[in-house]
Amino acid sequence: MNCCTDEKRKLIEEVGVHFEQIHQFAPLAARIYAIMILSPKDGHTFDDILEITSASKSSVSTHLNNLLHLRKVEYFTKPGERKRYFRASPSYLKNTLVEYKTTIDGELKVIDKIIDFNKTNNRKKFEKNGEITALFKEYLIKQKDNIQNVIAKMSNIEY
Repeated sequence: MNCCTDEKRKLIEEVGVHFEQIHQFAPLAARIYAIMILSPKDGHTFDDILEITSASKSSVSTHLNNLLHLRKVEYFTKPGERKRYFRASPSYLKNTLVEYKTTIDGELKVIDKIIDFNKTNNRKKFEKNGEITALFKEYLIKQKDNIQNVIAKMSNIEY
């Protein structure tokens, strides 16, 4: 990463490791995403990304296309130039919250099925552990409501 300060290089690595764990990104995709988030809005060219990551063209291309598909990264062109510039999607945090909400929706559906099944087929287990499941469901509903409120507020902010 020749064009980065030591401080930025360390932060790219730290944020990249976080994205590997949280979003299950491949290591290079996580680093590219971190680079985009930690860079100015004027973005980086493909060649810049190659230089920063020291990775092969095919690897960078593959992971960049995946990040574009996931709407984590976007590209744009500058007037009079043929090169594409890449940057983090302005709504990457909002998109992340939408993903969390989708995960919670799925979790709530599964919890409801488990509750229904155990009510009918495992009465003793339901009576013994049903309160714990209900508390977890309540937690998920509150998290979902909170996420929806933050998404609504973010939608009112111009990027």
